[in-house]
Amino acid sequence: MVQVLSGVWALLIGIVLIMLGNGMHFTLIGLRGGIEGFSAAELAIVTSGYFMGFLSGARLTPLLIRRVGHVRVFAALGSFMSAGLIAFPLLTEPWAWTALRLLIGFCMSGIFVTAESWLNHAATNETRGKVLSAYMIAQTLGIIGAQGLLTLGDAATSVLFIGASILVSVSFAPILLSAIPVPAVEVARPMSLRKLFINTPLSTVGIFLLGSVYATQSGMGAVFGTQIGMSASQIALFVAMLFAGALVLQYPIGWLSDRMDRRRLILGAAVLGAVSCTLGWITGGGLWPLMTSAFFAGGVTTPLYALFLAYTNDALSAEDMPSASGGLVFTFGLGAITGPLATGWAMQELGPFAFWLVLAVTFVAIALYALYRMTQRSSVPMDETESYLGVLPTASPLAVEAAGAWSAEQAENEREEDAPS
Repeated sequence: MVQVLSGVWALLIGIVLIMLGNGMHFTLIGLRGGIEGFSAAELAIVTSGYFMGFLSGARLTPLLIRRVGHVRVFAALGSFMSAGLIAFPLLTEPWAWTALRLLIGFCMSGIFVTAESWLNHAATNETRGKVLSAYMIAQTLGIIGAQGLLTLGDAATSVLFIGASILVSVSFAPILLSAIPVPAVEVARPMSLRKLFINTPLSTVGIFLLGSVYATQSGMGAVFGTQIGMSASQIALFVAMLFAGALVLQYPIGWLSDRMDRRRLILGAAVLGAVSCTLGWITGGGLWPLMTSAFFAGGVTTPLYALFLAYTNDALSAEDMPSASGGLVFTFGLGAITGPLATGWAMQELGPFAFWLVLAVTFVAIALYALYRMTQRSSVPMDETESYLGVLPTASPLAVEAAGAWSAEQAENEREEDAPS
């Protein structure tokens, strides 16, 4: 593993620093928004702005890279993102924050596309799985670590925003000073939603609903904490638990994924998510029941994303996987835009604990649709399924395509090894 990481360590360090800055700003929006008196509905629009920008960046960045190259695109997006983070405390209006979140989402998506193209180029067929796993772990650790940094300052001042901006600015040094130029990134044209639904209805519907869940957790979690009177350190711990759960549960769910009908596992994970959110809804604000709910609700969200991708690969030919990956990323993005809007409206009308209610209902919808699809199509035999690889919802279509290709190759190698000689 040390030999595998020796060629990509600078990229991974840069990604950790970027996620520290980005993770700080996600929680800061909820903290500072509460201080400024923004409503849940206003902060929901601000949250959705990020995912609108993220979705746009995934589509447009490959075009920019082909025109001016990786290094210039990477440096430009980093500069804009750093400037955007500093501007938040200077322009404390919902419309301005929405525009800034749109900008930061666009930049963050473009940064992922660029970094992942370097990462993919640096990996070989033999090391790609380990490199992608290390990349996903680096992202998650960065987000969790960011919550700890929030306890070092006051959200009512500009200090934490400046700190996030500095982390993002510094993160580009190890990447730009060590990465070598690579050919322009090529991302397959996304499969149409109609064709995607015909080929794999469970993944299409499920990943749209999951986009709603992920965006609500990551974008509205701090808003919920602020509105029920949590302290800044408690909110930081609450958000950290959402992502710590994903780090812990990713492996056991991945292990089960290669050994049972993935639809049953999707059903089970969604039920666990629904039960956890129901617990959060009925606790009445008890700190540790809320932390437990966050751990398990967040813990099943990221593995569910990887499960839907693996299930899609099971249903498609290798030629269709790249375009299907792009279609699923786009579908996830649409869900991520709509989820916070629905949650913000519910919190505005029903109170802050509607945060859990919306999440629980969405998980139930995933579970019920998985149960329905199990009655419509027979399961794929275990020896014909693709290998599971934990891919984060923040990954660009490039990383999703690379993970799909790796999974297909691993599954084919395993089938050849198991075949009688």
